[in-house]
Amino acid sequence: MESIISYFESIPSSHRTLILVGGLTIFWLLESAVPLFTAEYKKWRHAGINIFFTFTTILVNFVLAFILVKGSQWAVANEFGLLQWVNLPLWATAVVGLLLLDFLGAYLAHWTEHRVPLLWRFHLIHHTDQNVDTTTANRHHPGESVIRFAFTTAAVVVLGAPIWLVFLYQSASVILSQFNHANITVPQGIDRVLRAVFVTPDMHRVHHHYQLPYTDTNYGNIFSIWDRLFGTYSELDNQKLVYGVDTHMNEEDHQSIRRMLGIPFGRK
Repeated sequence: MESIISYFESIPSSHRTLILVGGLTIFWLLESAVPLFTAEYKKWRHAGINIFFTFTTILVNFVLAFILVKGSQWAVANEFGLLQWVNLPLWATAVVGLLLLDFLGAYLAHWTEHRVPLLWRFHLIHHTDQNVDTTTANRHHPGESVIRFAFTTAAVVVLGAPIWLVFLYQSASVILSQFNHANITVPQGIDRVLRAVFVTPDMHRVHHHYQLPYTDTNYGNIFSIWDRLFGTYSELDNQKLVYGVDTHMNEEDHQSIRRMLGIPFGRK
């Protein structure tokens, strides 16, 4: 456990980049080998748009990263936050910390974006994708990247999460998000076992169905427990899914980066 803590306390930026690019590459290759949907679409053009938004997400997080680091350092130095107030062994700190960071920084943020109209307008860009695959994981408007960053920073301070836990959470979040958006077939038996703990592609795809009530379900990113606990869990035969959001089904609206950037502001 100490070696894991030591690694993530000072994980090089190059390693964090490798996690993102490596995960994307692995799931991209798996999508070619065991795809769920085989319908033809302009995969490289689609990826280009989503990778543009991946870069803007990286840029936002890079520019604001010092706030996250300072927040964690302040909480630990002042023994502030839930994890600082309870005396847990390191392994339990890792498990509880990952669970609660996932809840506050991902599930709660995601749920709120669907409930607050202003935030939804930014999150909408993620839902306009009509060909969900692993590149969709980081298809976030720069405004949403700021919103998500604010939730994550607040979660880090409230929990008093040490920086090793923050980087461990972010690394797990990247991989699991790429996994649960991937256009891959997971055998039903394996999916059921994984879904007992983690968000799987079959589970998360339901969230990308174009109509309510499914759009407002399955908010989880890493752990499936939060959707089950708060009654937002749902199932739907993935073969019946239609991706997108019913208010923006015009294909031209989400094939132009300029138009997509303008959606939250009512511009096309």
